Amino acid sequence: MIRHYLRIMGERRLAVDVGGNPSSPALLLLHGFPSSARTFRRLAPMLLDDLFVIAPDLPGFGESDVLASTSFEAMGNAVLEVLDHFSVGPRFIYFHDYGAPVGFHVAMHAPALVAGLIIQNANAHASGFGPQWSDTIAYWSEPTAGNEAAATAHLTCEGVRDQYVVGVPDDIAKCMGPENWEEDWRVMQRPGRLEAQRALVADYGNYVSRFGKIKDYLQSHQPPALMVWGRHDAFFELAETISWMEVLPRMDAHILDAGHLLLETRADEAGQLIRNFTRRQMGRCN
Repeated sequence: MIRHYLRIMGERRLAVDVGGNPSSPALLLLHGFPSSARTFRRLAPMLLDDLFVIAPDLPGFGESDVLASTSFEAMGNAVLEVLDHFSVGPRFIYFHDYGAPVGFHVAMHAPALVAGLIIQNANAHASGFGPQWSDTIAYWSEPTAGNEAAATAHLTCEGVRDQYVVGVPDDIAKCMGPENWEEDWRVMQRPGRLEAQRALVADYGNYVSRFGKIKDYLQSHQPPALMVWGRHDAFFELAETISWMEVLPRMDAHILDAGHLLLETRADEAGQLIRNFTRRQMGRCN
């Protein structure tokens, strides 16, 4: 993987890791909170023989600049500029966490170019919201200062750490070193980053309001889909996996013994599943 720095939306810098043959079908890897393309550091190299792999640091994450106005739609438009820059045609799209609203913006912009979806702990149904979302849902309904403070209380070093280890069995959690969340938190403290994160918490409510349109897209287009889900996710309920399978009944679904950031501990298994899935869609034997 080679790091590129692109200028998008005028003068904003976007960092993108790219590898593989540009003539191969593309795999767009979209990370979630609180990380960056670093999420895919183990996975991406496993897939370069078959795919043209593109893994951006989404705007406001990693080495990418914060956008002038932060929203998932704007982030999706930034990613579309990246795809245009590399003249990407057919593409597989990997959704994780915040990568879902960005990924759906990309997928629904050009449904005919979607070769398949790869779902990894990404929410697109109300079933994914458990009681842990009560403060955030209250904030979407009543965006008061008090509700905002409660909904964004996770924007701390401890809250970033929790994304990796909360709810995860001890033997799995010990495989993830503190350098992961320490780096995420270091980046998040840069100028403008926490403000952008607060904006995304608010805008996620707009994404949720689009669940009906997203369901219509999935039902009508039935994109080939693979699910690779960490069952110890403390943020998205396991019932979310059933909702995905109901709307995409041909989905190949795998629930792994991992947490929200599954690739930190199960990248090898995920890579093999993704390789098999993409090869099947390209008409190749496993």
